[in-house]
Amino acid sequence: MAIEGSLADVGLADICQLLTLGRKTGCLAMTDRSNFGYIYLDQGTVIHATVLDRPDRLGDVLVRNGAITGEDLTAAIEEQTRQQGKRLGELLVELGSLTEEELNRWISLQTEEAVYHLFTWDTGSFHFNPDEMPDEEVLRVALSADALLMEGARRVDEWSLIEKKITSMDLIFSLERDPSEAEGVELNPAQEKIIPLLDGERTVNDLVTESGLVEFETAKALYELAQAGFVREVGERTAAGQKPDLGEVQKHVNLGLAFYRAGMLEDAEREFIGAMEGDASESTARFHLGVIALKTGKTEEALEHFGSVSEEKRNGYGVLRNRALVLERLGRFDEALEVLREAGTRQPDDPDLILARAVTELKSGDASSANATFGKYRMDLTGDTPPPMYYAFAVLAAAISGKMEEAVSLGREGLEEHPGDPSILVNTGVVLDRKGEHEAAEAYFLRAVQSGSAPPPQAHKNLGDQAFRRRDIMGAQAHFERAVKLDPNLGEDVYLKLGQIAYDAADKDLALLLWRKASDINPDDERVRENLDMLSAAP
Repeated sequence: MAIEGSLADVGLADICQLLTLGRKTGCLAMTDRSNFGYIYLDQGTVIHATVLDRPDRLGDVLVRNGAITGEDLTAAIEEQTRQQGKRLGELLVELGSLTEEELNRWISLQTEEAVYHLFTWDTGSFHFNPDEMPDEEVLRVALSADALLMEGARRVDEWSLIEKKITSMDLIFSLERDPSEAEGVELNPAQEKIIPLLDGERTVNDLVTESGLVEFETAKALYELAQAGFVREVGERTAAGQKPDLGEVQKHVNLGLAFYRAGMLEDAEREFIGAMEGDASESTARFHLGVIALKTGKTEEALEHFGSVSEEKRNGYGVLRNRALVLERLGRFDEALEVLREAGTRQPDDPDLILARAVTELKSGDASSANATFGKYRMDLTGDTPPPMYYAFAVLAAAISGKMEEAVSLGREGLEEHPGDPSILVNTGVVLDRKGEHEAAEAYFLRAVQSGSAPPPQAHKNLGDQAFRRRDIMGAQAHFERAVKLDPNLGEDVYLKLGQIAYDAADKDLALLLWRKASDINPDDERVRENLDMLSAAP
């Protein structure tokens, strides 16, 4: 269920309540001017939340609150560089710096505070992306959305009072008189933490950072002290004197990541380029520029970006996987397989890596190796249902190896698990066609083009071949033209046949144009060269 709209029209509490009651799973993404926030839900339960540009990195939060020491954090970070892909929180537990219960408590606190902060947004827009989950390295919690909604509503009400006194987080307060000297005054823990910091120089933001308290607790404690006459406002830090908590390069990176997660690739690319202009060695920006280039079909550019990532990051698992995908799309299969083997030394048990290797082996023409790798992938799944990609390519690998019945059986199994998947339909139809079961094959191709709003071009190409075979020229032409409209670079065969249809209709100029297109796609196709030679020799 896609939900989107304006926060000015629908409050975040109402949106969350709707998603909770519907037991929805996915990511609620929000933007307020140049800031972004995300709340991830699983069956209506909040599992993670974050806000861009908020000082909520786990290690820093733990150190500021005295849960771990700076030395503990340094040791965990150093260990993380040796164990790539290991979460920082898990390493802190393994090193004995804190218990798993303590870790979960702090992660829950981070998530809660991010949600409460988002409740204060009353402008901007929101969009719910079904089934989207946080990155694998993110530690997840399970928080009751109802409890968050109740506490969030209470805080919003209190903030409306606090903001009348604390109008900006850049305000500076000093201690007017010491509460400890006042008779009958009892300070709460938050007030006790900030009183030693009220020196007339620190801003409210500084108090948040140095006290280890969250924004709400800090502002509330300060408001209460001000109301009681113990502190007073003495000024505001100007933009010129403000100490930025993030460099300009990091701000570009963070904003780029937010745009990227929201699917706004052009805006993300602009921010990542801005980061690269400030620091040409910024690896996160370089990596994501490569991913964006890959997503937008700029494969050569993507390969250049992945090759320019810093040497330390270049051999990371994510970069290797994406490099392999680029090389596969460029038809450089041997190089792609070599990169996949290297990635396998980082995460040898990743089933997605095994599946990628099988597909690349098949595309390289090694159906025998592909069959064996598909078998290993299936065995390693241990009961999980394979994705459509497995069935689509395993069908072809079996068929090319001469196992036609096994190929058809795989295709039918795949369609039971993933009804109507166009890639499985098309490839199983191809196998049936090669077996001479043309009517059954055509039925599969028709199901594929009717499977959704974006029918696969290959299905139209195959239906055109069926019509061309039985001399239904008008039907063949309609399907071929639809195929090349969906994918202009589908292959030379479709242009060869369209050219033949034009030539038979005495339209030699169109035939020449179409056969030249076929030659551009594959200059080595003898049939195309013969047809072009025939046209050039004609009077």
